[in-house]
Amino acid sequence: MKRFTLILLPFLAFTAGAVAMAAWHNHAANAGLTSRDRTLDGPALFAPSPESIADASSTAEDVASSSGLLSDSNWPDNAPTPEQVIYAQSGLLDRETGRLKPRTPGKVNLYAIVFAGDGSQNVFRNEAEYFDKLFSQRLGADGHVIVLENNPASLTTRPLATWSNLEDALDAVASKMDVKQDILLVYFTTHGSEDHTLLVGMDPLPLDQIGATDLPGLLAEHPFKYKVMIVNACYSGGFIPPLKNADTMVITAARADRSSFGCGEQSELTWFGHAFLVNALNKTDDFRQAFKLASAQVAAWEKRDNYEPSDPQISAGEGIAAQLAKWRKGVKPGPAVPFAPATAASAGAAR
Repeated sequence: MKRFTLILLPFLAFTAGAVAMAAWHNHAANAGLTSRDRTLDGPALFAPSPESIADASSTAEDVASSSGLLSDSNWPDNAPTPEQVIYAQSGLLDRETGRLKPRTPGKVNLYAIVFAGDGSQNVFRNEAEYFDKLFSQRLGADGHVIVLENNPASLTTRPLATWSNLEDALDAVASKMDVKQDILLVYFTTHGSEDHTLLVGMDPLPLDQIGATDLPGLLAEHPFKYKVMIVNACYSGGFIPPLKNADTMVITAARADRSSFGCGEQSELTWFGHAFLVNALNKTDDFRQAFKLASAQVAAWEKRDNYEPSDPQISAGEGIAAQLAKWRKGVKPGPAVPFAPATAASAGAAR
């Protein structure tokens, strides 16, 4: 079933509702509920009492300040309003999915979705934009990549990385693929929590989070047979058990109880993203070999800086391994793609 976030209040009440949602998420996490449970069964966050609606205009700034959420006054000056961003999602997604090209007959095709979840740091947008260039220019997926990202610089150029947009992106690639033989690749890059939930945020928009147990249900809405799921986040090893099967490869930046590194304000790419995408996949089109190269590189950086090893993980069934080998036979890798940080003008420019 499709999930849609309903904006039912004037925007002055928007931030206050977001704070209430955050409080409910904390309560639900303590109760052991999944992300889907928290959203569907939680209180009516956007139906407060008349008194709270009347007070919203005077309290929204205080609530935003105390909670760390962006207020409307801190929204980028050159961007549309948050409400306009929500309203524009259908058109942005249509434009992004409209760039998808038909599959090439006679060989195994790969279609990819990259999901940059946290809008507060440029590192995740950098990684999403580079993923698009790398797979389009080097790995034979030109016209087969959808970019979903949360970032102030791309609010008018890319659809948001949200649960609903991910569902629609899966719809779009499924309509182009031969779902019985082509390969779906989804690459997540964001922060992750110890309970194996991915951060999905573009403050002050109240966006649903995505947990490890949510992904199988999302994927099951379409009969994708062969899948590669790459989760670049802290504690991402917890995504392997619910996704593991013979026809799926799951790669994670860390094991289930470890952090990963390189996602700070000063970083241009995460350590795992740099090692896997820039260093490894520019040398090989074999994902398993790229994982080995990236894991060794990350371990060396962690040892150098005296960090606890993140211990990246991989699970690959026999079915997906054989199908990836067939895909590689149909791909003639292009030259290495240099990395450069994304700019406000570059989002989608390569298209």
